[in-house]
Amino acid sequence: MLLSPKVLASIKNLPLLAKTVVDGFMMGAHKSFKKGAGMEFSQYRSYQPGDDLRQLDWKLFARSDRYYIRESETETIIAVRLILDASASMNHADEGITKIEYARYLAASLAYLANSLGDATGLYVLQEKEIITLTPRQEPQHLQRLFYQLTRIEPGGTFARNETTESIFTNSRRKEMVIFITDMYQQAQEIYKLIARLKSYKNEVIVFHLMGQNEMELSYTGNTTFEDWETGQTVEVSPEEIRSQYKDALQQHLTQIRRQMLDLDIEYQLLLITQPLDQALRDFLVRRSKGQ
Repeated sequence: MLLSPKVLASIKNLPLLAKTVVDGFMMGAHKSFKKGAGMEFSQYRSYQPGDDLRQLDWKLFARSDRYYIRESETETIIAVRLILDASASMNHADEGITKIEYARYLAASLAYLANSLGDATGLYVLQEKEIITLTPRQEPQHLQRLFYQLTRIEPGGTFARNETTESIFTNSRRKEMVIFITDMYQQAQEIYKLIARLKSYKNEVIVFHLMGQNEMELSYTGNTTFEDWETGQTVEVSPEEIRSQYKDALQQHLTQIRRQMLDLDIEYQLLLITQPLDQALRDFLVRRSKGQ
């Protein structure tokens, strides 16, 4: 059964919503969700300072005179850090669902999945002047606190300032999975800078980019006044007259984002907030398992 955002919005209990999304299909996809130091061999990668020397393949070293780590599939990682953009632009709505509502459902489902498989999960909600921080833990009470914080998010202001994001970063020498949910709306490349810094810590970084179908299609009629959620600037246009030009510019913009993410070795997925959430996650995990 496909769970449309409207159906999810009718489930007022967030833990129940997350369980409903996850239980149907995601459990079997977990082994494709991440890699680590398990028993089943997956692939080689170059040695990095701080890696466990017990994972070095000495036979391959003898043949190639280079150090390689045997990377394996695993059922656990150290932590999953969920980062949510809660700037004012996340109030944008399509078919009665806002971006922040869709982000809330997505984050809750991923947190439920990670927790049910024994992973520590943390939450970081980014706003202009503050960050809500729940450091990763693996315990039922912590998951309930995470759900509670998700229900309290009220988007506002611009994207978080650089000095307010310091609590996101960790000095851990081991990799973590960072999942960033955002609409990629930025004034001065601040989101790109944050993502690049997250990746510089050798984390695995996944970006879910949320957009409305009405943004993609500019599906408005008659003279329409658009207001920038974060600056308050307004402009009146006739969508019919600029739709073709708008779509071309948007495709160029999305192509640029994808290239930026590819250059940073970031896993990137564009999601429409009208998409059924279970289908969107299933498609993402299938592509991930195939290495696409």
